Amino acid sequence: MAIDSAAPHTALITSDIVLFGLLAATLGLIFWLSSGPTPFWKKFFTWVPALLLCYFVPAFYNTVGLIDGEYNSLYNPIASRVLLPAALVLLTLSIDLKGILKLGPKLLFVFVAGTVGVVLGAIVSFQIMEWVHPPAVAGDTWKGMAALAGSWIGGGANMVAIREVYGVDATLFGQFAVVDVAMASLLMATLLFLANRATQIDLRSGADTAAIDEMKARIAAYEAANARIPTLTDLMVIIAVAFGFVGLAHAIAGPLAAWFAQFEWAARFSLDSSFVWVVLISTAAGLLLSFTPARKLENAGASRIGTVCLYFLIACIGMQMDFMKLFDRLELIAIGAIWMTVHVLVIWGAARLVKAPMFYVGVGSMGNIGAAASAPVIAAAFHPSLAPVGVLLGTVGYATGTLIAYFVGQILRLMAGQ
Repeated sequence: MAIDSAAPHTALITSDIVLFGLLAATLGLIFWLSSGPTPFWKKFFTWVPALLLCYFVPAFYNTVGLIDGEYNSLYNPIASRVLLPAALVLLTLSIDLKGILKLGPKLLFVFVAGTVGVVLGAIVSFQIMEWVHPPAVAGDTWKGMAALAGSWIGGGANMVAIREVYGVDATLFGQFAVVDVAMASLLMATLLFLANRATQIDLRSGADTAAIDEMKARIAAYEAANARIPTLTDLMVIIAVAFGFVGLAHAIAGPLAAWFAQFEWAARFSLDSSFVWVVLISTAAGLLLSFTPARKLENAGASRIGTVCLYFLIACIGMQMDFMKLFDRLELIAIGAIWMTVHVLVIWGAARLVKAPMFYVGVGSMGNIGAAASAPVIAAAFHPSLAPVGVLLGTVGYATGTLIAYFVGQILRLMAGQ
């Protein structure tokens, strides 16, 4: 929210510049500690994801009165209107559709089944909780579920994008962030456990693993041939592409939203919102760039810069949270548990149908739930050279997560009677 000069400021820090420095320093410290400089911190971050601290530490600042997360201009317009669309451009331009197709139809089938499982899981969990405990899905809960669908199909950028599209309350968003981390961490732990037993599982199921061996050799050769240390020119071009398209998206979005505003039905689908068009145009721009030589910017770290933008945005969302109210609705964990169960059942059934190896189940599932941030971890657990497979599937989620989650939100909106 932009600064309201008439609003009272009771926080210790009221300068946006000082607040910016505090958030930047906080993120830097979190990620430095997560690198494991000491055995204590290495063990600590084994159990506590860095992502969760990026929400909670700024929320703590806000709760104790160090900052006022509501009355500042960091979140809007800087983080949500500039850094988010920039992240979407950079995270989607690296997608390699040809490479993904070479992974084989079975892997793609299992991955898509995982996406279908997330969509069905949202609908099933909402309906079950409406029968069992209606208050759990009352009010704006559907908005938080739509944001969670964005995370579980694409990743953090998609979750934040849907949060903006549907105007999810910061506290509700934080509560679903807890559900996100809890369920995703449990799934990852389970998949890491199964990765160590993949050979036995594949033997019992009769899965064909020949394609995986060929995949290992091809990916290793590509990585060796294309990775490079970014130059200053690389970084400047990455910045130019990201923020150049952000500017273009905003220039187009305003008139486009104004044109749709003349139709009554447009408001129902949020098509009269200029921000919705900024998100859609930024994602489309990244996808179009993936078919051009601009995709090679990923070899210089385009997605890493996009992730930096994303984490600053996450910190800005966190500073708006009311930390004391974050755990007021533990029934949301039940929604997440039912939702995740449906996802697992669907993807496991799809894998058994085509006799896919356990690797496909692991990377297909986490390619949805964890996207490019976590899928490589699961892939590498099967074999280090397979980590880029997780990245490839994760980028598909980045490209499609916002759109699919948007329609999931529309379905849940109808189910909620709104």
